[in-house]
Amino acid sequence: MELLREMLSYPFIVRALISGLFISLCASLLGVSLVLKRYSMIGDGLSHVSFGALSAAIAFGWAPLLVSIPVVVLAAVLLLRITENGKIKSDAAIAMISAGSLAVGIIVTSLTTGMTTDVSSYMFGSILAMSKVDVTLSAALSAVVLGMFALCYNKVFAVTFDESFARATGVNVSAYSMMIAVLTAVTIVLGMRMMGAMLISSLVIFPSLTSMRVFKSFSGVAVSSGCVSVVCFFAGLVLSYAYSIPAGASVVVVNMTAFLLFTIVRTVRCR
Repeated sequence: MELLREMLSYPFIVRALISGLFISLCASLLGVSLVLKRYSMIGDGLSHVSFGALSAAIAFGWAPLLVSIPVVVLAAVLLLRITENGKIKSDAAIAMISAGSLAVGIIVTSLTTGMTTDVSSYMFGSILAMSKVDVTLSAALSAVVLGMFALCYNKVFAVTFDESFARATGVNVSAYSMMIAVLTAVTIVLGMRMMGAMLISSLVIFPSLTSMRVFKSFSGVAVSSGCVSVVCFFAGLVLSYAYSIPAGASVVVVNMTAFLLFTIVRTVRCR
C-alpha cells in the first residue's frame, strides 16, 4: 500500500494509469473479435503505420495525433477492403503495409530530426508522454467501445463468427467490420504513447488468447479478456515503477504470465 500511495502521488503516473486502463480495456474487447476473425496481427501492422505517420508529423512540426489518427484509420479501411476483395490474404496485406510504413518512418526520421525523445517514446513507449488530452481521448474511446458491445452485442457476435449468416439476417457486415477496424486504429494510436509501436499489439492479442484457455462462450471470453487486460496493465505498471523497468515491456511480461497461468488451469481442468 505504501508503494501504491507513493506511485499515485505523481500526476504523470496517474494519467498513465487512467489512460492505460481505458486503452487496455478497449484493446482487449476489440481483440476478441479480431483474434476470432484471424485479424490478430492487424494491431502490429497499424502500429507500424502509426509510427510512420508520427515520424513524419514530428519531422514537419505537425500535431502527432491529428496526423496519425486519420492516416491509421485510412490504413485500417484499406486493409479491410483489400482482404474483402480476396486478391491478397489478410496476413500478406498486413505485412506489406506494415513493412512499408515502418520503412517510410525510419527514412523520414533519419533524414530530418533523427531519433529524438519524441520519436523514441512512440517507438518504445513512455509513461512520461501521457497528457490530459490522452486521458480524455482514451475515456471517450472506451465509452464508444463499451457502447458498441452493449448495444450491438448480437450483431458483433454474428459478424465475428459467421459473416454469411449475419448478412442473411440483415446485418450490415461491412459497416460493423469497418467500425471495429476504425476503433482498433484509434486504440493503437493512443496506446502507442504508453506501450510503444513494438509492443502495442500485445494488448490486442494476449488478453483474448488468455481468456480462451478457460472460457468457451463469446460473452465469457469478452468479459474475462477485459478483466485480464485491466488487471495485467495495473500489475505491469506497478512492477514498472517498483523495479524501474519500461512500462510497456512490464505489461507484456505480466500478460505472458497470465497466459501461462490460464493454460495451466485449463490443463488441470481437462485432466
